[in-house]
Amino acid sequence: MKKGKITKIGTALFVVLLFVGFAFAFSRGFFDPLSEWREEGEQLSGGETTVFNTSVNAFGEAAPNLTGNKDLFFVTGNAFFKRNWVTAPASTEDLDGLGPLFNARSCSSCHNLDGKGAPPESPDEHPVDLLFRLSRPAPDSIRTIPDENYGRQFNHLSVLGVEPEGEVQVTYNEISGEYPDGMSYTLREPVYEFKNLKYGAFPDDIMISPRIAQHLVGLGLLEAIDEETLKSLADPDDSDGDGISGKLNYVYDYASEELKVGRFGWKANQPSVRQQTAVAFREDIGITSELFPDELCAEFQTECKEARSGGDPELTEDILDRVALYMETIAVPARRNWDEPDVLKGKRAFHTIGCASCHVPKLQTGEHPEHPEFSNQIIYPYTDLLLHDMGEGLADNALDAEATGTEWRTPPLWGIGLVETVSGHTYFLHDGRARNLEEAILWHGGEAEQSQQNFKQLSKEERDNLIKFLNSL
Repeated sequence: MKKGKITKIGTALFVVLLFVGFAFAFSRGFFDPLSEWREEGEQLSGGETTVFNTSVNAFGEAAPNLTGNKDLFFVTGNAFFKRNWVTAPASTEDLDGLGPLFNARSCSSCHNLDGKGAPPESPDEHPVDLLFRLSRPAPDSIRTIPDENYGRQFNHLSVLGVEPEGEVQVTYNEISGEYPDGMSYTLREPVYEFKNLKYGAFPDDIMISPRIAQHLVGLGLLEAIDEETLKSLADPDDSDGDGISGKLNYVYDYASEELKVGRFGWKANQPSVRQQTAVAFREDIGITSELFPDELCAEFQTECKEARSGGDPELTEDILDRVALYMETIAVPARRNWDEPDVLKGKRAFHTIGCASCHVPKLQTGEHPEHPEFSNQIIYPYTDLLLHDMGEGLADNALDAEATGTEWRTPPLWGIGLVETVSGHTYFLHDGRARNLEEAILWHGGEAEQSQQNFKQLSKEERDNLIKFLNSL
């Protein structure tokens, strides 16, 4: 063979091998700048409890790995979750005892389709999904006490013969701002006016905390995260100097009669799903239970105290157990479009600007004492369940166990991309003031101020990608 021909064959072979090498390297992600942000399995937000449902019922499925008769309990618990409670006495003895003062007639009144609540959209609309917690400073200035005329929660509804506590009108002040790239934005700050107060004027030192209904996916998984894991995330004195100082809220557990880590509620003021459920039954619907046997009548609400009761207590242990199990075992929907380039770029920005410092993406659950299905799962809740100072802009100035007036629990982000599908709106934050995810980010202050400022410094395309990432959760 001639030398020239040999050279040509050799060159062709080299080109082919080079092409194959590039193809192999590309398939392994060696030249993909986003490969480090792609994690196999991250689309399974709830581990083995994940469901694939992007419909309006995305938040309403049972975890697929439930064992025994838990599926049946889930169905009956869901039925009680949706059922309206009625005034006592009634022929439906298991479902009477509504009120005397209340905010809703059923759990699903605020958590429709197990989704997120919305604030009133006009001044004439009464808040249904938005509750107002009331408290006053105790003489020791450390604890809080209920208001003597209105108790711990403002109830705008009542049974016949009992005066409702009054009305709340919600309006908003518009706040304009601008990104460094010149793009403008508008935020809205809520203003609450309490009107027609039936039990006297509020005292000057009353503390009012608005709290909107949250979506309910993955609660059993959050319950299964062991305390040591949460302690490892806390840094109350900011000893590492990163500006983030999350802390645990220790709250009273009425079943064990001891302090436990708070995990649920906007201020992590409840230690378990069962206690959270019992609290909501009493304070939102006016239904007593063995955990909370007393009606929620304030000291001077005589008619409330004299109203007919639906039993002693009104909620049977069986119904409480079924509703609590229902809420614990609602599955987490899987992520969508999780490996698309724009979503991965958004994920990169989420980490780069510091969001992941509090919205911790990945955790492993420990042992759940009642539901082994939730034990030892790799999950992606995007929360640390800790309290963080979120700044004066979001402050309610109300104490709640160890939570101060500027501290809020990091809310889990799993499922937020499906809120609009399930609940028909995109209102976020503890009072629903943010009309979309972008506004929610722009309201971050306190420990999250730097991340919010970093978000503003991103280009329009980078900000859009970050929102795409959040909508994939």
